Amino acid sequence: MKTLLHPCVAALLVLGAAMGAPAAHADVRVRANIGMVFDGRYHHDHYYPAPGYVAPRVPYGAVGVGAGPGRYWFHGGVWYRPYGSSFRVVLPPIGLVIPLLPPAYVTLTLGGLPYYYANGVYYQSVPDGYAVVAPPPEAATAQVMPAPPPPAPRADPIIYPRNGQSSEQQESDRRDCNRWATTQPNAQADASVFNRAVEACMDGRGYTMK
Repeated sequence: MKTLLHPCVAALLVLGAAMGAPAAHADVRVRANIGMVFDGRYHHDHYYPAPGYVAPRVPYGAVGVGAGPGRYWFHGGVWYRPYGSSFRVVLPPIGLVIPLLPPAYVTLTLGGLPYYYANGVYYQSVPDGYAVVAPPPEAATAQVMPAPPPPAPRADPIIYPRNGQSSEQQESDRRDCNRWATTQPNAQADASVFNRAVEACMDGRGYTMK
């Protein structure tokens, strides 16, 4: 869950210390370059596209959340909404539920309850997954809990279109299968179930995944 700091970021932190370092739990979100910010709150220490950044498409593997005009896409701790023919990075509304936490997050204890933090957003566990919640009033005094090491990330599978499907059709099918997979029992609590459901759906649509 930790990443090595880029030399430029390390220099910024040294400069911050020389000028009067912020409190341990201060909201440290430094713009690193155009379109990216560095989130150092609770020593999260990750880069993310800045809110407002417009991408031509959502990243591969993004999960759709919600439906209709209230639909969002979620990938790696970043939230997207349709913006014309593109997608804009946004902050999610309170109450949205995702099946799985992002790969990198910080576990906090507030009022005896666990919270999960990543990219300026707080989550709490709910029966269907993890819900976006408002920043707790005690966020500035939150205690960071040691977290068990995450499982080794699974490499993106290779998708072979057995029936000669176009790349556009493949992307559409993949998104539909991601949505369908989130409805399967235990898929929102177990990544392996979610991945198997996606593979089964894609196989049924004429793709081989390895």
